[in-house]
Amino acid sequence: MTDADPVRPTKFRTGGLSPRKPTRFAYAPGATLRQALAGEMGLLALPKLEFSGQIAPDGRDAMLLTGTLTAECDQPCIVTLAPVRSRITEAVRRRYVAGLDQPDADEMEMPEDDTVDPMPEVIDIAEIAAEALMLALPLYPRAPGAELGSVVHAGEGVSPLSDADLKPFAGLAALAGKLATKPDGDGGKDG
Repeated sequence: MTDADPVRPTKFRTGGLSPRKPTRFAYAPGATLRQALAGEMGLLALPKLEFSGQIAPDGRDAMLLTGTLTAECDQPCIVTLAPVRSRITEAVRRRYVAGLDQPDADEMEMPEDDTVDPMPEVIDIAEIAAEALMLALPLYPRAPGAELGSVVHAGEGVSPLSDADLKPFAGLAALAGKLATKPDGDGGKDG
């Protein structure tokens, strides 16, 4: 879809959705919107973003959104900052329930099912796609062959700490082994 393609709705009023049959949606923002979204997310590029699925009645007082998000994005490598291409295919599921209260910040607990939300007045497909993309992005993209090296810092006249220095009990086994083989002062005789 390009910026010149016909605009499909991205916002659906929940009061206007059919209580009997699913409402299908397809969202593929144009280059300008993808570029803006890439900037907001700290991506180098977002050449592809598509989100399609349906919003269907789910019982008497609920709606179920199911869909598939597909995207291609370039992120900076955490080591070299070179572009790293990621291809994402993510299943998205949200269940909206009428009468479900949104807890206050003081009452906030981790919900048992994080895909259940209070029924909004408007379901914003673009917002859901952006959230799903953000959650699906690799946390630490790394270019092929990029390795984290070791850097040693210490002030003048101070010896730097090594990994072994930070593990004080690692040398106990070696020390115990040396003590077990060391002859004692009386020539090794018991008595």
